[in-house]
Amino acid sequence: MLQTIDWSRPWYESVRTAADRLSADAHFRDEFSRQAAALGLRNHQDLPLSFVPQEALPEGTAYEAFIGATGGVPTRDNLHDFFNGLVWLSFPRIKVQLNALQAAQIALDGVGKSRGPARDGATIFDENAALLVVRDCAAGHALTGALRDHQWHQAFIGMRASFGPDAQVWLFGHALMEKLVAPRKAITAHTRVVVAGDDFFAMDHDARRAWLDEQVAGELAAQGLSTADFTPMQVLGVPGWWPEQDDDFYLDATVFRPKRTAAVK
Repeated sequence: MLQTIDWSRPWYESVRTAADRLSADAHFRDEFSRQAAALGLRNHQDLPLSFVPQEALPEGTAYEAFIGATGGVPTRDNLHDFFNGLVWLSFPRIKVQLNALQAAQIALDGVGKSRGPARDGATIFDENAALLVVRDCAAGHALTGALRDHQWHQAFIGMRASFGPDAQVWLFGHALMEKLVAPRKAITAHTRVVVAGDDFFAMDHDARRAWLDEQVAGELAAQGLSTADFTPMQVLGVPGWWPEQDDDFYLDATVFRPKRTAAVK
């Protein structure tokens, strides 16, 4: 199963450090628990984080509530849960905050048929988010505006030089990573924009990841989360992440769709 992952792809850079620490001599679930213990990871109830078989989740108990109550992350033998474990090890503060938001909503409203905006936002973030870090400068803000307005050609062609010096994309959603094992042009991330100062872009990779983890977790704790916090971004549209990114590539309106305008009444 794990041999289907092409680790040379740039979209796996955000979890590569945790992946590189895995040993082939043990099940990845046990390796995740080993890394979590070495890092001293704990959930929002200050319980040690571990990765447990799916069978440990009692029938009728919500997944998020179980993690909050026990510190155990039910983990199946599939790519979806494999990437979930890597994200826990790479962005533990964000994952803890998302779990705290979800567990609090479940305690307040129960599981129910409808998650509500807060749980919807947390679930989308958990499953399908990308973090677009932009420098706090004119170029970074212009790129953010172009993406929010679905000005794809302007963002990805006209402002291509901004990616790297003034903007970086870090994948977070584990379902998004799973989908990208077999990349398709239409795969789209729910993207959260994070504004950073010059210091961020001068850090090494692991320091940037740690800064992002702390920064975004703090924002979630202070502001909460809703589905309105995201803007779409096609992952294979990120400059340098796919070959043949010419004008025709971005003019494909079935993927790079224009922004919908409000209907006039």
